[in-house]
Amino acid sequence: MVLGAAAEARTAAAPPARKMAITLTVNGRAHALRIDPRTTLLDALREHIGLTGSKKGCDHGQCGACTVHLDGERVLGRLTLAAQAEGHKITTIEWLADGDRLHPMQAAFVEHDALQCGYCTPGQIMSAVACVREGHAGSEREIADYMSGNRCRCAAYPNIVAAIVSAAPAIGRA
Repeated sequence: MVLGAAAEARTAAAPPARKMAITLTVNGRAHALRIDPRTTLLDALREHIGLTGSKKGCDHGQCGACTVHLDGERVLGRLTLAAQAEGHKITTIEWLADGDRLHPMQAAFVEHDALQCGYCTPGQIMSAVACVREGHAGSEREIADYMSGNRCRCAAYPNIVAAIVSAAPAIGRA
């Protein structure tokens, strides 16, 4: 969108936003931050905490690359304000593995070649774990429906569904 000269002047003259203090509990660790109130959870994770596993994809919440867990449920980090996440348990892709031992869903994605270019893979895996834990892995159709919020430009969908079917018994419902 192109701004007119008057709009650009107003934007340039606008006072900087005040910073707010929040504490985010991410992957079991508290992080005290001073951020602009408009900061998204994704930007807080990537730019302020240094966890870059969750990706910026479409900037509209349509691709799911920014998926993280908030109290065990999937949310789109790009559409969630960081301040909204205060007081909640945030889990990112960096927390799934146990040291060098991959989480069962991560291992299934590797085994089934469900990652192709890999850009959307962290969001796909976070959604897939939630899919299983929330009881939406009863059939391939149910998995495909539940995972429809995550877009893969490489079209690895059959492999992603196969990985979820394969990993589901090891994860179970939380």
